[in-house]
Amino acid sequence: METTSSSRVGAQPAEAHTAPAPAAPEAAAEAAAQAPQAEAAPAPPTPVPSARRAAEGYLRASFPWYGLDAAFTGPRWLMQVGTAADGTVEHGSTGHGDEPSARGEIATGEKERFAVVVTVASNPLRRSADGTGVLEATSVSSAAWLAGSGLLAFSWPGQMDHTLRSDWLDQQTEAAWELADDLGGEDWSTLSLPVDGEPTPFHYRESEFGWVLAGSTRDGIHLGAYGRGMSAYGLGFSVIGDLGTYA
Repeated sequence: METTSSSRVGAQPAEAHTAPAPAAPEAAAEAAAQAPQAEAAPAPPTPVPSARRAAEGYLRASFPWYGLDAAFTGPRWLMQVGTAADGTVEHGSTGHGDEPSARGEIATGEKERFAVVVTVASNPLRRSADGTGVLEATSVSSAAWLAGSGLLAFSWPGQMDHTLRSDWLDQQTEAAWELADDLGGEDWSTLSLPVDGEPTPFHYRESEFGWVLAGSTRDGIHLGAYGRGMSAYGLGFSVIGDLGTYA
């Protein structure tokens, strides 16, 4: 399982030339009237909003994206996509609620309410980054791993020094990998949530940092989700019809 790739032309010397005599005022005015008007300079390109730039990555995907269904009426925002060595989009995340930060509720006491949905393409055959081998197919475990590591990225235990967080994150990321590889273990329970209105089983677990869940849609797309401050029990998922709602 992979969690989830002048030469410069010399200037020629100018030829000597004799400066023309200044034209009479009347002749200069006539010449100016007959001369074609200069074209207006083109307008500078309009900066592309960051949300639109982010959406471009999502639009390259060959699979549908999922988010929380219409029952959720709060803010929605795009996060980022993950690509294979050849640039093919393999997975990505969409956010709902408050945009989380690493120094969020756990470290500062500030209440954050968010849920992130991870969509993973069904991909039975993937090439390694160097193109010489084949990687394990994506699965529910792939979604669980991406969700678990995503939650950790926005977690910072209280009283932990900045210099120690990197080591802590490495250790916890390895633990999340092992948990994702053992979805039938005692650390996981089952939870049924609607996906496009159809009850769908998910693997679910909670920790002091929040909750993580993972499952698959009827069409084989793998879904993961993680959050904090929002209960997972009342969530529902659906295909995103318009990415503009996440701008």
